[in-house]
Amino acid sequence: MELCIDFGGTEIKLAIIDGVGILASDRVPVTGGTADLDAAVTASRALIESVEGHPIAVGIAVPGVVDPTSGRMLHANDKYDFLQGFDLHDWASDRLGLPAAIENDARAALIGETSTGSAGGERDAVLVTLGTGIGTAAMIDGVALRGVTGHAGILGGHVTTGIHGPVCPCGNVGCAEALASAWALKNGTVKDLFASDEHAETREHFLQVWSATVVTLCHMYDSTVVILSGGILRAGDAVRTPIETYVREHLWPSMTAPRFIVPPEPEYSVARGLSTLARHAHARTEKDQETH
Repeated sequence: MELCIDFGGTEIKLAIIDGVGILASDRVPVTGGTADLDAAVTASRALIESVEGHPIAVGIAVPGVVDPTSGRMLHANDKYDFLQGFDLHDWASDRLGLPAAIENDARAALIGETSTGSAGGERDAVLVTLGTGIGTAAMIDGVALRGVTGHAGILGGHVTTGIHGPVCPCGNVGCAEALASAWALKNGTVKDLFASDEHAETREHFLQVWSATVVTLCHMYDSTVVILSGGILRAGDAVRTPIETYVREHLWPSMTAPRFIVPPEPEYSVARGLSTLARHAHARTEKDQETH
């Protein structure tokens, strides 16, 4: 049984998972700053008390770049900049008494869907999460890409889709995320774009940017599966169909078009991945204890 904590853009999502089953879950709003750490601890303890047994480890997802060696965040967005360089392993041990696995949220979601989720057993996949920003991750031959410093696969939201576009907070120009994400909207939410035809032009623009991003990811990673996740996928075919159509029309001619998957429970994609990673962290801790 594993505790999973997902530090999201607007909410901290928590779950306790036993294998593939969600035993309990909760959400608390993000307020910004170290108070979010205290809120996560309080909610975690309450969640643990609500189930029989006790978690063996905790998986923690963060919206930023995680050093694959130390588990510390190398870069975070504004809401979580206080976590940059912060030792979440020590925090989890001190406040929760559990060994921890720390991972980028999109990469955790990809691991979740390819292990026990909608793309179970797939070994070559990319995931695109459409929400506050654009999160991406990639897997080749069963290995989630991390790279030397943890950046590999997760910067798909920062591919250039408009060379004359706005300057992105990351420093690049015309990033997909700067052109088509929740924070790029001046008014309303991404969900509003699909609620009516009032914002049809903006909706079409967002769909084209998202589609161009997926084409780029397919060209980069030659995946057999594209997983589209995030809250906006509740709009179903209104999002999936135009993206899939665009990709098929613009893919490199000799490539095989990927299969598109929309998880039935995208809100648990990250938690499923964290559960898998937490189990591995627990196994490593036990092995280290046996060695010493």
